[in-house]
Amino acid sequence: MTAFRGSTVGLAAIALLLAIVALWAGKAAAAPADLHKLCSQVKNDDTVRPYQHALHAGTVKAFKELFPDAKGMPQEAELETQANYRCMDGKLLACFVGANLPCAKMNAARDNPGADEFCKTNANADSVPAFATGHDAVYAYKCEGGKAVVSGTNWLLDKRGFATKLWVEVPKR
Repeated sequence: MTAFRGSTVGLAAIALLLAIVALWAGKAAAAPADLHKLCSQVKNDDTVRPYQHALHAGTVKAFKELFPDAKGMPQEAELETQANYRCMDGKLLACFVGANLPCAKMNAARDNPGADEFCKTNANADSVPAFATGHDAVYAYKCEGGKAVVSGTNWLLDKRGFATKLWVEVPKR
């Protein structure tokens, strides 16, 4: 710092650097104000964003569409911890995290180290549980002679790599 003491150029450089850092930090912390508008502009954005209260009414409708048998309306605290959004084809979509309901891109690899490890100690298991494969595994596995073998498909994927049955459009109102 002593090299800059009294230097107008040095003080200006430090001030500029601090302004850039403050601007960057402000933009990084700010959430997009209107996700419907963002999605219509960018079309596809795989960034999974957290719940926004401004989208409450549409989010509740999306929840009801995904879970028609659910009793009652989801509470605000539940939406805050479970609701997520992303953009696809210019539309705002919602997903609700829960037990075995991942809102992330799915793991479409056929090789699954967790399933392989499980099968080493459960040589002929009829199925490999999600705690071993990962809840985001597209494929289901069984064990044959200590080796993991694909036995089916857990999730159908949309063109962006997310589980189709977990995401639904959020109506504007």
